[in-house]
Amino acid sequence: MNKSSQIKTNPYPYSYDNKRYQTMSWYLKNRYGEKCAKIPLNAGFTCPNRDGKVSFGGCTFCSAKGSGDSILSFEKPLKNQYQDNLDRIHHKWPKAKGIPYFQSFSNTYAPLEKLKEIYTPFLEDPEIFCICIATRADCLEEDFVSWISKYKKDIWIELGLQSSNDQTGKRINRGYSTKDVENALFLLKKYGVFSCIHLINSLPFEDHEMMMESARWCTVFKPDAIKIHMLHMITNTQIAKDYLNGDFKLMDQDEYCTLVCDQLEILPPEMIIERITGDGLQEDLIAPLWTTKKTSVANQVDRILFERNSWQGKYCKVDVAQEIPNNPDPSIQIGFKSKI
Repeated sequence: MNKSSQIKTNPYPYSYDNKRYQTMSWYLKNRYGEKCAKIPLNAGFTCPNRDGKVSFGGCTFCSAKGSGDSILSFEKPLKNQYQDNLDRIHHKWPKAKGIPYFQSFSNTYAPLEKLKEIYTPFLEDPEIFCICIATRADCLEEDFVSWISKYKKDIWIELGLQSSNDQTGKRINRGYSTKDVENALFLLKKYGVFSCIHLINSLPFEDHEMMMESARWCTVFKPDAIKIHMLHMITNTQIAKDYLNGDFKLMDQDEYCTLVCDQLEILPPEMIIERITGDGLQEDLIAPLWTTKKTSVANQVDRILFERNSWQGKYCKVDVAQEIPNNPDPSIQIGFKSKI
């Protein structure tokens, strides 16, 4: 069946095309009325498991630029980085609105006064309506969340869970527990800040059930959005060295796409799926090379869901309003702040 027919027969409510899951593009278009694009930025932070506070070397999968490999003008002042990257976006989408995305390393790993110095120019810019900040669960302090939540902007905080299995967390040198991520989510919900969780599929020695369990964790703890990534072997990372040494194998594209569909089926239909695959810089990517063809991956996921007559949330067993386990504050809002 062609794409046009897939659109007409799509039963999933949060979609205007053949996607049977809620894309970030759909959400942003419906919230702000036009095309929006994240603008990746490097604010000069480091990470507590790089500088010795927690550990050294960082997460075993993390690149030398702290996942900020796609940033143009990496060393320039933030406003220059923002404009350079926005100009690049406008070559593809001339009318797109930019969303500053503080991506590299842990972007709340500093005293509050330093964080105010970095974020205030963007928070007070009338042209900017939304800001995204990537950080670690153990670097998120209540004074910062309380301060930034007072601005009349949409604030998103992204947290790297990667896996809900703490043994895997230790294996990849994550440096914090799954409980730390849960506490960070409680804090964000307390102050009405949007939350996004990162998952990585095909981490060493994780099987299908373990990766499904990470998706179930997201179903229970209800971040507003998740990002699903395939594990990348990036040059000069510890995990790539282990892979080249034959310590573990990676999923192929068919296995990955099947798993992603399995995960989507059990996630709440209201949850935003910011991405279902990522991409490393081709010159630094050792494996898997099929991840460089993101459109092929996305199309395969679309096809599998269509052939299954399935969609995001079809088999979700947790009600949106269901209480979160171990909630330290009964007044914390349950459900999805991001719901249109």
